[in-house]
Amino acid sequence: MTKHIFVTGGVVSSLGKGLTSASIGMLLESRGLSVRMQKLDPYINVDPGTMSPYQHGEVYVLDDGSETDLDLGHYERFTRSPLSRDSNWTTGQIYQRVIEKERHGGYLGQTVQVIPHITNEIKQCISRLRAPDVDVIITEIGGTVGDIESLPFLEAIRQYSLDIGKENCLYIHLTLVPFLKAARELKTKPTQHSVGQLRQIGIQPDIVVCRTEQPLTQDECAKIALFCNVQSDCVIEELDADFSIYEVPLTLVEHKLDDIIVKRLGLAQAKTPDLSGWQEILKRLRHPEHEVTIAVVGKYAKHKDAYKSIYEALAHGGVAHHASVRVLRIQSEDMNREETRQSLQKVDGILLPGGFGERGIEGKIVAAQIARENKIPFFGICLGMQCAVIEYGRHVLGLKDANSTEFDKDTEFPVICLMDEQRSIVDLGGTMRLGSQPTTLVAGSKAAEAYGTTGIAERHRHRYEFNYRYRDDFVKGGLTIAGTSPDGKLVEVVELDNHPWFIAVQYHPEFKSQLTHPHPLFRGFVKAAIEHKNKNK
Repeated sequence: MTKHIFVTGGVVSSLGKGLTSASIGMLLESRGLSVRMQKLDPYINVDPGTMSPYQHGEVYVLDDGSETDLDLGHYERFTRSPLSRDSNWTTGQIYQRVIEKERHGGYLGQTVQVIPHITNEIKQCISRLRAPDVDVIITEIGGTVGDIESLPFLEAIRQYSLDIGKENCLYIHLTLVPFLKAARELKTKPTQHSVGQLRQIGIQPDIVVCRTEQPLTQDECAKIALFCNVQSDCVIEELDADFSIYEVPLTLVEHKLDDIIVKRLGLAQAKTPDLSGWQEILKRLRHPEHEVTIAVVGKYAKHKDAYKSIYEALAHGGVAHHASVRVLRIQSEDMNREETRQSLQKVDGILLPGGFGERGIEGKIVAAQIARENKIPFFGICLGMQCAVIEYGRHVLGLKDANSTEFDKDTEFPVICLMDEQRSIVDLGGTMRLGSQPTTLVAGSKAAEAYGTTGIAERHRHRYEFNYRYRDDFVKGGLTIAGTSPDGKLVEVVELDNHPWFIAVQYHPEFKSQLTHPHPLFRGFVKAAIEHKNKNK
């Protein structure tokens, strides 16, 4: 029977439930188990697609076009678990499904209530991942215990153990044990209160994972175990990762969390874990042979989670070349400052990420110009590609004031325009060109060389595109169209031949990069940055 692990969080938000859940998934996979990952989010938005990156971080896109929580990025970077639309459910989606059923008479005249109708719908969403070949489903509950928004989800997972048997469910509660510098003491009381709230709901955690910046003593672990009603070996210390998030699985192994899970769930088929490959990669991270500085010039650079997958993909690209990648985050609006422009000319590579809206666009265009004119390795992603095209049109082709119709509907030279299929769309949520789309690369291009093939599929999230009317003008002017949709109508990749490494793509390659399998374009970009630095020593 498929086993279930439910991960909850307490005391404060942003504790790292997603990272902990992903690490547990990775450890179980290392023991030969088949794992599925899932997150239940308590916000009422249907999905994060219309939410500001400043509030929610990046929107992570799956192959099937689902716009999901950024924690699913951790799941894919740490595990082999296939993710789909069923891997992320929100309060908005749950209520939407229940209301649709009610409108169609699905409840036969019943009064529709949170219990049992909403909780039943949540349980059905959890069960959708069950399959004969799945050993363990890990479900992370977003938010913090005590939040009113989380209550239906917590009630649903409480009921779930009654439905399938307590022996088939395991509850892991992640909590904070703060260190008070003035008293020089770790305080366990917040953890006690958090677990107390969970127990009032009817859930007794089997394991308590304690996020802390100072090691827990045996006495502190014993105290938490006593007051939280768990065995002492089930109080797991999770020290803040002082070097890399990829150390977290090894920290949990040291405290035998995977052994406890296997024993508690009766996973007799679990093998001895093999983490040698992961440990070898961490050695590369700790002892790099090179160091490069990559500037990420973005609209949301002040928020570290807005480009989470890009930062991780850069680190992966570094691992491939035994290099440490130092990221210089530059707010694109600051590009009007001379000192910012000067600092940009000293980096080893420039990356322009995606985004929406007019704010900061001129700064991204300036960054693309600096990269092109100074032969600095350049990587444009989605809006980054569009800004590179606008820059080239203005300063090389002489198309004065060339622009995107997203920013100037009346521009004389709309080198970037709204896709035809988007013109009649009114709703904003879930209506972009989303998910995995095929691309045909030009043989001999830098992109094809990086991928090692001319047929690829990458994840998209955009409404605007390279204007086909200007394609010949750009090609004659020296810009290479290195990749298109299979029918040739949509431009997916552009390059500059007279530049060491200048590639811009309409899709989001960062979503398919893993520590163990760095994305080919990020691998090539970091290599070019190393070569640029060595050349300019």
